Amino acid sequence: MKFYFLIFTFFIHTTAFAAGGHGHGHDDSGHEAPPEGPHGGRLLESDSLNLELSIFESGIPPEMRVYAYQPDGTAIDPEKINMTVTLNRTGGDQDLIDFMPESDYLLGDQEVREPHSFEVEVTARYQDEEHHWHFESYEGRAEITDRLLALSGVITDTASPQTLTVTNTVYGIISKAEDRVFHVHAPYPGIVQSVLVNTGDQVKKGQRLLTVLNQQTLQTYAVTSPAAGEVTLRPVKKGDHSDMGTLVEVSDLSKVWVEMSMFPQDIEAISKGMKVRVSDLHDEQMAETELDYLSPQMTGGHIARARATLANPDGNWRPGMHVIASVVTEQLEVPLAVKRSALQTYRDMPVVFARFGNIFEVRMVQLGRQDEAYVEVTGGLKPGTDYVIENSYLLKAEVLKDGASHSH
Repeated sequence: MKFYFLIFTFFIHTTAFAAGGHGHGHDDSGHEAPPEGPHGGRLLESDSLNLELSIFESGIPPEMRVYAYQPDGTAIDPEKINMTVTLNRTGGDQDLIDFMPESDYLLGDQEVREPHSFEVEVTARYQDEEHHWHFESYEGRAEITDRLLALSGVITDTASPQTLTVTNTVYGIISKAEDRVFHVHAPYPGIVQSVLVNTGDQVKKGQRLLTVLNQQTLQTYAVTSPAAGEVTLRPVKKGDHSDMGTLVEVSDLSKVWVEMSMFPQDIEAISKGMKVRVSDLHDEQMAETELDYLSPQMTGGHIARARATLANPDGNWRPGMHVIASVVTEQLEVPLAVKRSALQTYRDMPVVFARFGNIFEVRMVQLGRQDEAYVEVTGGLKPGTDYVIENSYLLKAEVLKDGASHSH
């Protein structure tokens, strides 16, 4: 992947907004660092008016402040300047900012929302003369050719409404279902003459398990299986007396129980009938069922037992196996969500990389509820926007390597 990093570098645009500018009627498309004003903002120059544009965001939402100067650096009363700034954003959005005097600067009438990445058009009128500037100020942005995009493995999806599945995850163990465990006894006392099965054998209903010599009639009779299943216990052996209790245990394992341990905080959100997703500890197999029992009492004072029945036609769920059970406590519709795999951080903010043709640019997103696959987006991204869901770390690495500082 280092090969891709080196190539991508040539397509990154990350000019810092506060790094300066050029003057009257000039299209600033050069790569030299533009001049800064006294307040660290971008300085736009002309023969009769200089403007310093800055974004102030120290403890407040980002706002645009503009300072006006004579070409010799003498400050101009902001009351004498009438101006607008248009921010043309990637994807076609446009922010039109008007200004009013405040203290020694002009203050924009709206928050400068993230990302601070746009083409800037400035129109200012001073002493009956109109001035225009145009420049680019990009951050968190990369442009990638189709060929390199295919090589990188970057995959996108479209931001859209989703159904979030909220779960409560607990641990459990597979056990034999009590109503499917059969303890075989001899109906008449006697001596076991033969044992025809071993532990682990599969048996059919009615199949002969052993023979017993009736000690009263001295006749031999057969003891058969009451159900189809597996011999899970066989304590009896030839010569034993039949009154020893359970001779053979047959378990029907086509259905098993998932025995779950729940703490008080789990019980508050869980009730009988909720769907349950069961997986082994290695995520190699998964099945869905529903909660069919919740104990009314606590074990040991702080653990409650819950149970679900799981179909087991292939015998993959073995009694004694430890499992993870995710109980679905809520399913809710959200108007916009993105895949969790898409999330990256940029300037300590959660972002996704939105795609606009061959241009990729960060979108700072406000996040809400989430499930295992998706997270709700409450702000910062428009529905229907294509965004990167796989290999977005490549884009982040390129943006950071290119020195995408955020100073205004």
